[in-house]
Amino acid sequence: MRFLAPILLSVFLAVPAIAGEVRVGVLAYRGAERAEQDWLGTVAHLNASLPDRQFVTVPLDLPGLTRAVETHQVDFVITNPGHYVELESRFHTTRIATVESSPGPTPGAAIGSAVLARADDPTLTSLADLRGKRLAAVAPDAFGGYRVVWRELQSLGLDPSTQINLRFLGFPMETIVAAVENGQTDAGILRVCLYEQLIEEGRLDPLKFRILSARHVPDTPCLTSTRLYPDWPFARLDSTDPVLAKQVGIALLAMPVTDGQGWTVPVDYQSVHELFRDLKIGPYEHLARRSFSETLRDNWPWLMLGALGILWWVVHVARVEYLVRSRTDELRQVHESARRQRDEMEHAARLALMGEMASSLAHEINQPLAAIANYARGCQRRMADGSDPEGVAEGVGLIAVQAERAADIVRRMRSFVRKRLPEPQSIDINDVIRDSLGLFQAIAGRAGVQVDLSLAEGLPPITADRVQLEQVLLNLLKNSADALAACEQRRTTITSKSAVGGLEVMVTDNGPGLDAQTLAHLFDPFFTTKKDGLGLGLSLSRTIIEAHGGHLWGENRPQGGASFHFLLPHAERPQP
Repeated sequence: MRFLAPILLSVFLAVPAIAGEVRVGVLAYRGAERAEQDWLGTVAHLNASLPDRQFVTVPLDLPGLTRAVETHQVDFVITNPGHYVELESRFHTTRIATVESSPGPTPGAAIGSAVLARADDPTLTSLADLRGKRLAAVAPDAFGGYRVVWRELQSLGLDPSTQINLRFLGFPMETIVAAVENGQTDAGILRVCLYEQLIEEGRLDPLKFRILSARHVPDTPCLTSTRLYPDWPFARLDSTDPVLAKQVGIALLAMPVTDGQGWTVPVDYQSVHELFRDLKIGPYEHLARRSFSETLRDNWPWLMLGALGILWWVVHVARVEYLVRSRTDELRQVHESARRQRDEMEHAARLALMGEMASSLAHEINQPLAAIANYARGCQRRMADGSDPEGVAEGVGLIAVQAERAADIVRRMRSFVRKRLPEPQSIDINDVIRDSLGLFQAIAGRAGVQVDLSLAEGLPPITADRVQLEQVLLNLLKNSADALAACEQRRTTITSKSAVGGLEVMVTDNGPGLDAQTLAHLFDPFFTTKKDGLGLGLSLSRTIIEAHGGHLWGENRPQGGASFHFLLPHAERPQP
C-alpha cells in the first residue's frame, strides 16, 4: 500500500470529475480494497438518497489524503479523528457526522490502540515494559497506529524516541502483526478492534498473542491499551458546496444501520485536541517552541541554580586569579630578596677573598713602588751632577712604566671588589683566565705554587660576567694553593678546551685530593675544612656558574690530587 498509494492518488486525481460526481476521500489504513468495502454501505446510501449525484470513494493513505484536501481534488473526507483535527486546523474542514457502530461503543469513545505482543514473552505484560524494546507502528503521523500510544507512554515517563526502539512499517496494519509473530519486533500498535477482526477472520491465533495493559472497550468484545477517543468523522472541505454538504449531512443522519455501521450527529473532538496539546504536535506544535518568558517561568529554579553556579565560578576564577597574582608578587619579592642576598654574599666573598690576598697584593704593589723610588733617587743624583741628561730621561721613563704597573694592580683590585650588578657580555675565556692569574700570581709566588696554563686557541666566545668568572677562578686557585701547603712539589694547572655543550675550564693540582666527607658536602653552604674559612666560596661559585647556564663539579684525579671543572655554553653556535 505504501507504494501503491501515490499511484492510486495520481490515477484518481488525474481523471477529471464528471458532471454530478462527488468524490469522498477515505483513509485506507487496511488497503484500498478494504477501505472501499468498509464504506460501501455509506456510498450506496448517499447515491440512493441523492440520485442526481454520483458518490465515489477515493481510498488514500495519510499523506495522499492530505494532498487531495489541499488541492481540492475531493469534496468530502472520511478519516481518523487525529487526521481530521489536523485538516480542520490547516484547511478548515468541518465535520458533519460521526460514524456509529451498532452494536459497539458510543461514538464519543470508540477509537484507541491495542499494543500486541507475543504470549510467550514473559517480559511484556504492560506498556511500562516497553522500555528498551522494539515497537512497530504504522507511521509517525498515524492516530490509532501510533499517536494514541505515544500519549500513554509519555504519561508513564517514557520517551519513545529515545527509550524505545521504534520501527515504522506503514500500512496496512496486518504487516505489524506479521512482524510481531516472526520476531522482527517485540510489540506492535494496532487500531482498536482490528485484533478481534483478524481473529474472527481466522487470520490471527489468539493463543500466540496478548494485548499489553489490556482493558475492555465498553459495549464491545474489543481490548484496548489506551484511552478512547471519538470515532471517525465525515467532513466536508471549505470549498464544498454548502447546499450539497447540508444534503449529505441529512442523508447520513437518516441512514439506517447497515452492516453494523451508521452515522450520528458530530461528537465533541476535544479529547483529540487534548492529545495533540499534550504531545505538542499538529495545531499545537507551536507549544514546543517556547518563548523566553515561558522557559524562564517554567524553569526558573534550574536557571537560578545555573546562574548561581556561574556566579560562583566567576567569583572562584577571580579569587584564584587574585591569589595567583598575590603569590606571584610574593614569589617575585622572595626571588628578588634572594638575588640581593646572593649578590651581597657574593660581594662579601670577594672582599673576604681579597682580604686573604691582601698581604700578597701589597707585596706585589711594593715591587713597582720600590723600583720607582730607586729610579727617582738615581735621577736626582744625575740631575745634581748635570753630567748624564740621557740617563735622567731614561730613569723618568722607567718610573712611568713602574707607576703604570702599580696602577694596573690597583685597578684590577678595585674592579674585583667593587659592588656592582652582573654585566653579561661576550668575552674570551682565555683572557679571563689570564686576568685572574694576574691577581693570583702574588699569592702563588708567596705560597711557592707553580701555575701552568694549557689554553686552547681559537675558542668561541661566551656570554658571561667577567668579574664573576674571575671570582670563581680565584676561589678555585686559592683552594688549590691551600691544599698544596703541605706538599713539597706544588703545582697547579689551568686548562681550557672545547667540550660537548660549550667550553670547559679545569683547575687541577697535585695535592692530597678530597676525602669522602668533603666530596659529599663539597658545595654545601658554610661547609669548610679551613680553620678561618667561611664555607661560601664553592657554594657561591656553583651558583654563579649555574646562573650562566653552566655546571661546576669537583673530583679526585686518578694520579693524585683534585680537579675542579666548570662548563659554560657558547655565546653562539660555533661556525664549522
